[in-house]
Amino acid sequence: MSTYHDIINRKCKPCVAGAGALDESACSDYLGALDGWALTGQAIEKTWRFRDHYEAVAFVNTIAWISHREDHHPEVTLGYADCRVRYWTHAVSGLTENDFICAAKVDRLFSL
Repeated sequence: MSTYHDIINRKCKPCVAGAGALDESACSDYLGALDGWALTGQAIEKTWRFRDHYEAVAFVNTIAWISHREDHHPEVTLGYADCRVRYWTHAVSGLTENDFICAAKVDRLFSL
């Protein structure tokens, strides 16, 4: 089983042709290392609430920076004072380790 510390220090890797999505057991193990993320179909997601729109937008901009550095991009839904983030890997139509790595890095924003 992966620990949060282990995931947070990893880098996303390019998808390999023919590689499959993680199985349910592996997803469950990775999910156990994250705080508040939920498995929804073939994705993981989490919603954050903020004091105002400015804070929510700042959060989205920080996610964009993480996504650029990791070359792995989530679906982001921005509201007035909330933001939902969903990760899944399109190339495998499911979850890969990259999704959990990025989720852990987004979570880390609140522990700094």
